[in-house]
Amino acid sequence: MSEDRARLARSAALASISVAVVLVALKTWASWKTGSTAMLGSLADSALDLIASFATLTGVWIASQPADEDHRFGHGKAEALAAIFQVMLIALSAFGIAIRAIMQFAGGQGTEAAAEGIGVSLVAIALTFALLGWQRYVMRRTRSLAIQTDHLHYKSDLFLNLAVIAALALDQMAGLTGADPAFGLAIAAWLGWGAFTAARAAVDDLMDREWPEEKRLAFIEAAARHPELSKLHDLRTRTSGHRDFVQFHVDLPGDMTVEEAHDIIERVEADLCRQFPDMELLIHIDPEGHVDEPGNPLAEENEFKRLENGK
Repeated sequence: MSEDRARLARSAALASISVAVVLVALKTWASWKTGSTAMLGSLADSALDLIASFATLTGVWIASQPADEDHRFGHGKAEALAAIFQVMLIALSAFGIAIRAIMQFAGGQGTEAAAEGIGVSLVAIALTFALLGWQRYVMRRTRSLAIQTDHLHYKSDLFLNLAVIAALALDQMAGLTGADPAFGLAIAAWLGWGAFTAARAAVDDLMDREWPEEKRLAFIEAAARHPELSKLHDLRTRTSGHRDFVQFHVDLPGDMTVEEAHDIIERVEADLCRQFPDMELLIHIDPEGHVDEPGNPLAEENEFKRLENGK
């Protein structure tokens, strides 16, 4: 990650921490005043956001470190590890809120001081909107997985705070005492779904999942503009944090000199890396007519034929 991108990612993590500190303080007071399970759920979410934002800052900082002798592919997976840590916290929060809501259903307790709770939720919505705007700006320029996971938390916070407002209004103004725990359960379910979604993205990164088909096809189309790559095959792609890794085989005439083949590959690499920034590309040259050993499950046909066949 370039220094500018690392700086942007750190600024987003620090902004998350600042917003979370303010929200935890406000929601602690509001939970004490209202006795609302929905507000308590919102407080728990903000408290976890604070811890998760520290994890995000740590992951982003480690991921920005250059490759070294022990980590020759860089430190990008630190972001996925930070995301997994956040997922664990979100899942625990969702479980705790659900238990509290079930207990409130059984006890039939109501809420108090709805105006204060609604006011705090409105402030939280305004701060969250500002943070989301900055995170989107940073995500477009860094593709940071940790910031994307943090962004998911705060995006869900918008709905969470609206749910708190609805729960307090229905409980206090309409006399629906079951509204608050019902919204608490809905918030727990929302957090659980968010945890599952974030976990899937982090696991894909850690397991070196292939690029999404759309991105993979875009790469093949870019390669197709080079006639020297007409026999490109065995394409493999993966992403680690903010950085992409791509490798493939290409057949070149057997009577071509090493220097000629090297010049072709250097030119191709320069063009493809220009079109796909933050990509490390490895091209293996096979002599024309070479056939892979039978039974290799990863050996693939010519990628351009697959593209023509719509596969």
